Amino acid sequence: MHRLEPLIIDPSPTGIDHALDVLETAIAGERSFVPLPHNDRNRAQLLQRTHRIGEPIDSDIALVMSTSGTTGTPKGALLSPTNLVASADATHQFLGGAGTWLLAMPAYHIAGMQVLIRSLVAGTNPVSIDVSTGFHVSDFAYAAAQLRAESTRCYTALTPLQLLKAMDTLQGIEALRLFDAILVGGAPLRAEDRRAAKELGITVISTYGSSETAGGCVYDGTPIPGAELKIVSERIYVAGPMVARGYRNSDQDADSFIDGWYASNDTGFLAQGILQVTGRIDTIINSGGLKIHPEVLEQRLAEVAGIESVCIVGIPDSKLGQAIAAAYTGSAAPTDIIEALDDLPRWQLPRHILKVEQLPLIGPGKVDRVGVEKLMTKMA
Repeated sequence: MHRLEPLIIDPSPTGIDHALDVLETAIAGERSFVPLPHNDRNRAQLLQRTHRIGEPIDSDIALVMSTSGTTGTPKGALLSPTNLVASADATHQFLGGAGTWLLAMPAYHIAGMQVLIRSLVAGTNPVSIDVSTGFHVSDFAYAAAQLRAESTRCYTALTPLQLLKAMDTLQGIEALRLFDAILVGGAPLRAEDRRAAKELGITVISTYGSSETAGGCVYDGTPIPGAELKIVSERIYVAGPMVARGYRNSDQDADSFIDGWYASNDTGFLAQGILQVTGRIDTIINSGGLKIHPEVLEQRLAEVAGIESVCIVGIPDSKLGQAIAAAYTGSAAPTDIIEALDDLPRWQLPRHILKVEQLPLIGPGKVDRVGVEKLMTKMA
């Protein structure tokens, strides 16, 4: 048995070097860690309490990776050295070979952590930028140029918001072109933005995965080597050597980990073998007995000119049970939202619409749905 230890990752070069040394001991099966944010004391304390830092843990667990917690208390996925290495190896196999990585997101989230794990497995030294104060294109461009000058193959992982911010400037576009591949996940990437990236000579790979699958396990709709997919009643199931052993702090193991399969909270379907994600089970809105995935409306509205980002939630309603509510950023007017959805049944139209300066976020590029629900409930 080990005792679960905290791992606070300082994003400075010295801090990343220290984290790599520590992670090497975890991969070797010598210690077990929970990665914690260095600049968010409240979340660090939450994870310390809910993941039971300092208490015994099985020695075959390398990392306890917290989920994003977008709809409640974050769970801690139990990842073994085998899980982490299998994911890293499969990623490099899919990409056509190992390379050097640029870390451009917090390493206490699984997408950032896997950049470090892939670097360890490949025997390369990652270049990192500090994104604790935001994603700065000039910093990203400088680091990308440094990486390209020193590497024959280079990769990075970004959120859609980071990718689009870089694509807004010539400096960012030139930096993005330097990478052999850019993994983009954490939120859906619009088809229009994907097409624009391709036209600009930027190699983008859309990813699907979670802490429970040791990061991305489906690239461009196709499982990475070793991963398997199946759909049961719309629910997405994943199997393979990268799937976690269970949760540190949840009684949902029996519902989520079944005979080697991880039963995700995501819904989707396979179209000619390609995974299409449609939404999440725990975000379905039940309005007057009629159910809808909010992501369906979000995908429609994401294509509307003047809407930069949007989140659809259900809020309490005395007559309907839940009313559909929309919060968004951008220059569009609320009437533009209704017009964009005017071909849908009336019950699917948002009853409450709020334009905001910025949607609340939790995790890199992930909207805090609980925060949006509170905001919309207060407004209603």
